[in-house]
Parts: sequence; structure tokens; C-alpha cells
Amino acid sequence: GGTVHLVCRNKERAEVAKEEIVTETGNQNIFLHIVDISNPKEVWKFAEKFRNEHKLNVLVNNAGCMVNNRELTEDGLEKNFATNTLGTYILTTALLPLLEKEADARVITVSSGGMLVQKLNISDLQSENGTFDGTMVYAQNKRQQVVLTEQWAKAHRNIHFSVMHPGWADTPAVRSSMPDFYEKMKSYLRTAAEGADTVVWLAVSAEATQLPSGLFFQDRQPVATHLPLACTHSPPEDEEKLMEVLEEFSQKFRSTSPG
Repeated sequence: GGTVHLVCRNKERAEVAKEEIVTETGNQNIFLHIVDISNPKEVWKFAEKFRNEHKLNVLVNNAGCMVNNRELTEDGLEKNFATNTLGTYILTTALLPLLEKEADARVITVSSGGMLVQKLNISDLQSENGTFDGTMVYAQNKRQQVVLTEQWAKAHRNIHFSVMHPGWADTPAVRSSMPDFYEKMKSYLRTAAEGADTVVWLAVSAEATQLPSGLFFQDRQPVATHLPLACTHSPPEDEEKLMEVLEEFSQKFRSTSPG
């Protein structure tokens, strides 16, 4: 019964997804917006237009990529960082004024358990140094999303923020980005619906907002963001620095966008 806005990069796949939702639910209030989250100017433009035309109760940040070679966007940004971290940051911060107007606003960011192997590294956000490992770059971006969620939760008390690990699901992204992992694990992987379960629960259930804002979830339960004895904790000044750097990046691309 909700009004659902799908923000998608690929128009053909988006239209198929929309049709499936309409057919299965009978809900006609499904709207498509074609946006490439790796393009910060496009994200700003979309968010500013959306803010003027719609209301928003729940934002789910689910767009992501794992590019296994170091590739740059047209803006000179490393692709994984541009999509997973900067795109998520801009979309969320640009839509916060809309969320602030609602009584039970929520932001859910789909991260990954892979982030447990990474400590926040603010010295090389675009993976310019050392050997490029797409899996580790992705894991670092997912750690950054956990930090973003914790920082937003502190700053915006009347919005409920959460970040989650969907479990390893059998999706086209897993098949294309991690073919070896997929081959070994395919009989154990979750369905996409099982992966989405906690996202939906965080988005609509009354129980979710009884728990504090800023937590990391798996299977509807808050779980630790660091493994026992792992040296993955970062000093508060690094976490604050991440927010500062992303804000600088964000504003740089905003100033060049029309309006």
C-alpha cells in the first residue's frame, strides 16, 4: 500500500522490476527515476527535484557495485567509492530535509558483513595506493557506510538510521562480481527475498524503531560491527574526518549542478 520510488541506473531492468511489483501487489503507486548513483551531479539534480515534488518516510540505500579493476567515472572518481560511499552520502544528506518533516522517518543502508575485515582508512579513499583489490575496496566502502550511519544517528535524532548485512544472497551482482565465491557457495546462498527481509522489517516494523538508531543488523537483530580482538576500531577523529571529506566532495559537485 505504500508509494514506492525506484531509483535505478538501468531503464530496461527498472521497468521489468516495476512491472513485477505492480503485477504481484496490484499497487499502481510505483514510480521510476533513472539515476546513476556513481554520478554525483546526477544524484544532486535528482534529489533536489524529488525534494520539491514528493514526501519521503523511508530511504533505502541499496545501490552498490564491486568493480574488480580500478576504473574512474567521468568525474575522475574511483567507481566503487563513487557509488557505494559518495553516492550514498549525497543522496541521504540531500533528502534529510524531506525526512526531517515526517514523524517516523527511517534510513536503511544495505552494507555487507565483508566490512568486518576492514578498518576505516581515510588516507586513501579512492584506492590510489598499493595493489587494487576490488573485494577489499568494496569491504572498505561498506565499513564507511557503517561509520556514516553511526554519525548520522548522532546528528539527526528524529530520524531512525540503521545499516544491515543481508546475508549472502544469490543475485546477479554476486554472480558477476564474485564468480569464484558464487561457484563454491551457490547451494548455500539466500534468495533475494530472504536477503531483503531485514531491510523491509527495518523500513516498516514498529519493533525496529524501539531499538537505538545507528545500529548494524543481520536477520532482524543488532550485531557487533567489529569481530572479537580485531584491530578494526578507528579513532573518533577519523570518523569525523570522513564526514568532512565527503561533505567537501559533495559540495564540489553540487556547485556545478544547474540550480
